[in-house]
Amino acid sequence: MTYQIISTRKLRKKIKIKRPIDIWNFTKRYAKSSQELFIVLTLDGAHEIIGVYISTIGLANKTMAHPREVFKHAIRDNAVAVVIAHNHPSGELFPSLEDSELTDRIIKAGNILGIHVIDHLIITKKSYYSFREGGHNFSNIIL
Repeated sequence: MTYQIISTRKLRKKIKIKRPIDIWNFTKRYAKSSQELFIVLTLDGAHEIIGVYISTIGLANKTMAHPREVFKHAIRDNAVAVVIAHNHPSGELFPSLEDSELTDRIIKAGNILGIHVIDHLIITKKSYYSFREGGHNFSNIIL
């Protein structure tokens, strides 16, 4: 049996993001992939999910993501904020230096565009790492 990951998904039911665990509960199905996936959740002003997008698909241990790929979905959806996430097929929860640098670059791009980055999650089959909970410097937006 094979399955295909849908790269774009619009929601019929409103799901509000209040805490990082809400993000993980919504994205953990992507942790099963043997390749790294970079996922973007676009949010409205009430932090309800507008759409879910796989921005890039990488290798078993690396994916490339660029702010333009992240924010094109947010601009198209007229989103106020985004949540970004990516899986670590290895099961390693903690961010690499590249993960932290990418997060900073995306936050800066979002600030210029006026689209806030709420959090960045690393997801595995068993758990998640929230950059926000880990003390990363996000804008003053509160979940």
